Amino acid sequence: MTTSFTPNAISTVELKPSYNIPIVLVFAAIPLLLIQPWLGGVVAVFGLFLMLQAVTLRLQFTSTDLDIYRGDKLIRRFPYQEWQNWRIFWNIVPILFYFKEINSIHFLPILFDPKTLKSCLEERCPRI
Repeated sequence: MTTSFTPNAISTVELKPSYNIPIVLVFAAIPLLLIQPWLGGVVAVFGLFLMLQAVTLRLQFTSTDLDIYRGDKLIRRFPYQEWQNWRIFWNIVPILFYFKEINSIHFLPILFDPKTLKSCLEERCPRI
């Protein structure tokens, strides 16, 4: 018997990491190093930084919050009730996740499975 998992507002969903953006940046840095070494170095370091973030951070959608963990330690909680809007930029190749809370705006690179991210957002925090 095969069952498919569909996220719902009751269960907690942890997003799997996506290394697409960091890998593209690191590979893009290689030819840049030959043309503009300092620019290539900056792009490579940024790609490696994002790779580290993808490895160490975990996003969990709970029934009431988006939680960000580093290992087992909760580092930030974003209650859905404070969200005003969200958007994933560049649907063809998602690269940036934006959401606005009552008192702040957040931009995050897509370092997690974009399909699961979008489905959890649509289900738990419909756009206003």
